[in-house]
Formats: sequence, C-alpha cells, structure tokens
Amino acid sequence: MAAGAYVPASSISSAEIAARTGIPEAVIREKFGIHQKPVPGPEDHTNAMGLWAAQDAVARAGIDPGEIDLVLCTTEEWKEYPLWTAGIKLAHDLGATRAWAIDVQQRCGTTMAAIELARAMILSSPGIETVLIAGGYRNSDFVDLENPRARFLINLSAGGGALILRKNHHRNRVLGTGVITDGSFSLDVIVPSGGTVDPRFDGPIGAGRRALDVPDPEGMRARLDSKSMANFLAVVDQALARSELPGRGPLTRADVGFVNILHMKRSAHRYVLGELGLREDQSFYLEDYGHIGQQDQPLVCIEAERRGLLRDGDVMVMVAAGIGYAWSASVIAWGPNTNETAS
Repeated sequence: MAAGAYVPASSISSAEIAARTGIPEAVIREKFGIHQKPVPGPEDHTNAMGLWAAQDAVARAGIDPGEIDLVLCTTEEWKEYPLWTAGIKLAHDLGATRAWAIDVQQRCGTTMAAIELARAMILSSPGIETVLIAGGYRNSDFVDLENPRARFLINLSAGGGALILRKNHHRNRVLGTGVITDGSFSLDVIVPSGGTVDPRFDGPIGAGRRALDVPDPEGMRARLDSKSMANFLAVVDQALARSELPGRGPLTRADVGFVNILHMKRSAHRYVLGELGLREDQSFYLEDYGHIGQQDQPLVCIEAERRGLLRDGDVMVMVAAGIGYAWSASVIAWGPNTNETAS
C-alpha cells in the first residue's frame, strides 16, 4: 500500500473560526482541536483534488498509472457536477487507461470500506492486481459556522487523498478490515434542501436549509453518546480479529503500534488512545488540517511517517466514523513484508 495527499494552500485560522462562531479561540484550539484548517481555493474542485492526491500516490509508489486495474473513487457527492461519475474522469485524467472505475460512498468511513472492497477484488477477481482508492472532499462548503446545532462539524475542511493497493507488494500489507453501520442515525445530520424531498436550490451553499444541520441535536447526542466510542473500539477489535501475522494468531489491541484516526475533538482522540493503551506519539493529531472526511487516513500515513511517528514494523490501525452512522477500521502491517497478499 502507498499513500498520496493534496492539501489546499489557503486556510482559516482558529482566531477566524472563533470570530465567526462566537466560541472563544482557546476552546476552538483546545477542545475542538483546531489550530487551522485548509479551505479550497478557486481551482480546488472536489474531484480535481482527488486527482492531485492520486498523482502524488503514483509518484510515491513509483508506478505507471497504466498499471492500475481498478479505481475506487471516494470523491464526495458535493463535486464538480451533480449526477456525475467522478471516478471515470479521475482515471482518465490520471492516465489509468486500462482501469475501470466506480464511485463508492460511506461518508467519512469510505476509505476503510474501499480498502475492503479493493482487497476482495484483488484476491478474487481475475486481472485485478493494482487498485487505486482516491478522492477529494470539500463538504466544509456546507458548514454554517453560525449554526449552534451543527457545531461539531466546524472541523470539516478540504483536500484529497489516495491509496494504492497491489497484489504481492513488498510493503505495507493490509491484514483485515471491520465495518459497523447503524441506520437509526441516518437522518440526524442532513442538508434539508437540494434532494427529492425538498428540491429547492434557492439559497446560498452553507446557509439555512442548504447547510448541514442537526434537526434534534440533544436527541442525537444522547443516542450517539451511548454507542459512538463503543463502536470505535468494537470496529478496531473486529478488524484486529480478522488480522494475522506469520506465526501468530489473530491480533489484539496489544499488537497495535500506531493508530491512524480521523480528526475529532481532542478529548475523544485521547480517549481512544487510552483505551488502546497507546501514547499520544503513537498517533498524529490533525490540529493543523481539521477533518478532510475520508481523506484523513492517507494524509496521516504521509505526515506520521515523515515525522517518524509511523515506523517500519508498526501494526497500524486506521479508524474512522461517518455520519449515517458508520464506523470502520483497517489493520496495516507497516513496512517490508515477503508474504503474498493484497498490500
């Protein structure tokens, strides 16, 4: 497995977020865990950012795009054009001339679900040996910073991410994935207008009924508090139980050396680390990036390795949750390997 990322050059600071939300800057920085976050520039369209991340991944992997057999596109629904298959365009622009493409979606849990799809395709479908998972994200456009019901979404930012999985690759082996979904939360976070229920497009993006909203924030919080952290840990355990290394049985929390986790409030991040028995330097906190949706995981791979936090020999767990609600995790044996499997 190899990773790539793209981050817009423009950003918004914690001070600017504080001014727009009315929340003290110290709370934005310490509780929400945001020092700054990228915002899209005029050319930073959603699928374009996914393409740039894919180009970065291809360069880091040292492969020709023509070697890619399948593109699983994780570009968000909010993209250049509605009713548009973004993956076909991404594959074409990348030069993945022999690949077929399909768009996949599970909000912020998409990357790990796509890893499981890619792994299954590599192991079972003739002719598929190299899979690109790539996409862009700018759902931050739908965040109304002045809406107190949706304040937990102020960390949403923008960027692109990509992973390349290859059969029998010599590094970064995918061991196992787990996914949990709970549709009882499916209407708790929505954009009220713009779909078939209310097809009006008569307001500006990111305001009123054309912004992400939480119709019943107290009800959602009460129901989610009893499940969210438990499911974060349950999906990690599920993925570990499906993962083995040579000469060892299924892995456990004690085997984890690094956790690659989406951006979340600082206390929740520390809670997950504590439950997994990990130190803070066994993760990378995205305080300067915010939450780039399902693209957090590729970015963390790059930044954590660059900083020496993610090392050869580590068992890395990628974990995320997405509105809807979905929790997903994948286990990666980071570093060299000689075993034949999807990586």
